Amino acid sequence: MQIKRQGILVWFQHRKNIKHIRRYGNLLYVSKRLRYAVVYVDQIDVDTIVADLSKLSFITKVDVSYKPFLKIDFDNALPDEAKVYDYKMGL
Repeated sequence: MQIKRQGILVWFQHRKNIKHIRRYGNLLYVSKRLRYAVVYVDQIDVDTIVADLSKLSFITKVDVSYKPFLKIDFDNALPDEAKVYDYKMGL
C-alpha cells in the first residue's frame, strides 16, 4: 500500500534553521538565494505540520501544494488525424 504524499513550501529567514525544517518531513530542495524549502509529508498529517511550522519564529510563510488535487486526465488527448497525416507526408 502506497502512502499519499503532498508538498509543502516553507519560506524561512535564515539558512541555519534548515535542520529544524528537516525534522517535519522529507526535505527535497532548498533554495539558498530565495530562502525557501520544499518538504514532502503524508497527506494525513499536512494540517498539523503546517500549523506546527507556522508557529516557529524563523518561518515567514508556509504554502501547501495543490498538485494531488489537480485533474490530470485531459479530454482532447488524441491528436487530430489530419495533422498526423501531414506529418507523415513530411510537410
